[in-house]
Amino acid sequence: MGIFGRRRGSGGKGRDPEAEPEGTGAAADADAAGDAIEPEDQLSETSDGPFDAAEAEDDGIPRIDLGSVKVPVPDGSQVQVEMDPDAGGVRAVHIVTEHGQVTVSAYAAPGSGGLWREVSTELADQLRADGAKVNVGRGEWGMELSAIVGDVGLRFVGVDGPRWMLRGVIAGPQSSAAQAPEVLRAIVRRTVVDRGSSPMPVRSPLPITLPEAVAQHIAEQQN
Repeated sequence: MGIFGRRRGSGGKGRDPEAEPEGTGAAADADAAGDAIEPEDQLSETSDGPFDAAEAEDDGIPRIDLGSVKVPVPDGSQVQVEMDPDAGGVRAVHIVTEHGQVTVSAYAAPGSGGLWREVSTELADQLRADGAKVNVGRGEWGMELSAIVGDVGLRFVGVDGPRWMLRGVIAGPQSSAAQAPEVLRAIVRRTVVDRGSSPMPVRSPLPITLPEAVAQHIAEQQN
């Protein structure tokens, strides 16, 4: 994971300005039910990312350019492209690490922010309805979710940016659950989001475009 320098700034980009203080809201409900994530994962931390394209600087970190997001690729990981056969486009791009598969997605959001709080609440309800064991806690950008579905462990983080929301998830075996959250945070922390200026409905996924070499390789495989 050598490409991720963990720099800490004082600006706290992406932090939820309306997040409840410790001991209130969803996190407290989870604690009361004995269903909260480990205490060390509830500690708030300052962060210098993810970055909006208008503010991002050239830091020399290798990233795959997917148009709306530029996602760092850790040493030793692989990039997998999931196509949507019905729509004929890209459904998602995954970064496969030794601790799990990371997927980072960006969405249009209101200028007032706060979309991740709504989305994370809905996501937790849906996971519970599907029979998953869900834990709610607090990380460096606000609410984090962890869930167990069968033998798979999931961790979700979200960041509210300027008219965008970034969501990251890592899925992997429970044996990697201890290392997975920081792998996910490291990738999200160094992601760059390019929202563009076109109006979009709130919650619309920002479009993904593949690098020319990757698109050509996929086209050759399909043919």
